Amino acid sequence: MLIAGGGYADIPLILSAKKLGYHVITTGNRPDELGHLYSDEYHQADFSDIEVMLTLSEQLNISAVCACCNDFSALSSAYVAENLGLPGHDLYETAKIIHHKDLYRKFALKHGISSPIAMGFTGIKEALNHIESLSFPLIIKPVDLTGGKGVSTINDLQQVKPALNKAFLASHAKRIVVEEFITGSRHGFSAFLHNGRIIFFFSDNEHYFKNPYLVSAASTPSIVSSSIEKKLCLKSEKIASLLSLKTGIFHIQYILRKEEPVIIEICRRAPGDLYVKLVEHATGVLYSDWIVKSSAGLDCNGLSHAEPKGFFTRHCVMSAKPGRIKNIIFDYSIEKNIIEQFMWWKKGNYISDVMTSKFGIVFLKFDSMEEMLTKTEQMQEFIHVEVE
Repeated sequence: MLIAGGGYADIPLILSAKKLGYHVITTGNRPDELGHLYSDEYHQADFSDIEVMLTLSEQLNISAVCACCNDFSALSSAYVAENLGLPGHDLYETAKIIHHKDLYRKFALKHGISSPIAMGFTGIKEALNHIESLSFPLIIKPVDLTGGKGVSTINDLQQVKPALNKAFLASHAKRIVVEEFITGSRHGFSAFLHNGRIIFFFSDNEHYFKNPYLVSAASTPSIVSSSIEKKLCLKSEKIASLLSLKTGIFHIQYILRKEEPVIIEICRRAPGDLYVKLVEHATGVLYSDWIVKSSAGLDCNGLSHAEPKGFFTRHCVMSAKPGRIKNIIFDYSIEKNIIEQFMWWKKGNYISDVMTSKFGIVFLKFDSMEEMLTKTEQMQEFIHVEVE
């Protein structure tokens, strides 16, 4: 099995594939990624390049391919699977509709699926000519990136051109979307499709630190009602039917505006930052096993729904300011809550970008919803990165 990646977030997928008996090959541009330490074999190659991935897969004579926790990998995996006749993946053109924001917004508008009002553009001049037809504030994004890369929120026309330049510069495809800015509580909804029906789903609350576009923590159970979850199940199955989606993960990020979940992002690969471990801790479901099985086209009949058995948070350790890491201090008041941690920082590591740099993942369990929500919002103080 080729896992088209090999970062720390991909380690559960690699271990699941090995448990299933696969000889696991990882790839990517960075030989020092932590996931490669867990695979059987590593080949340095760009997993965002579909032709490079196809050539590598042909050379290695792979029997299965699984995306890592990255949209580019999901697209490459779909392309490889389609061209080699491997099971477990949507058609490449379908994968593009799911993972490219402009194509998804167009699809959602056509089929009445709640999503931000948006326009896609391939050039700055075209965008400048049409942007006034949308109402401020607006959010401008590259169509093909996550985690807030190249994203700007603007409140007036004077801010438009710099934001457009930033988004076009970041986009690999050189395409952007300009969309209405949605307000409300932010959440994730991770479902597993089997023959077009949802057989398992998991709801979370998203938490943010310095970067308003990058999730720094996720907590579960979600504060949303079961009726909202039911709406999301129906929306997911509608999309699955319209696009003939294959069995596997179907992960949504949405904003709850009043009682309407507005879908912001969709992906068909494991979410990053060891999210699969949050699902496992909370529900007992070995999520990475099912993601790998479905990617290989194996039988997924055994999965059934399970609710969270307690109150859990996955927290990304981040710094409030730049500098060299002196230490990471865990406040005594949350030590009893910690159930697992995976840290990779080293003393003296230099932090230049506080918006995206992470130094570890911590999983915590709480006694109540109130404790979970309160402590999660303050977690960057409880787990403090000391810099000099």
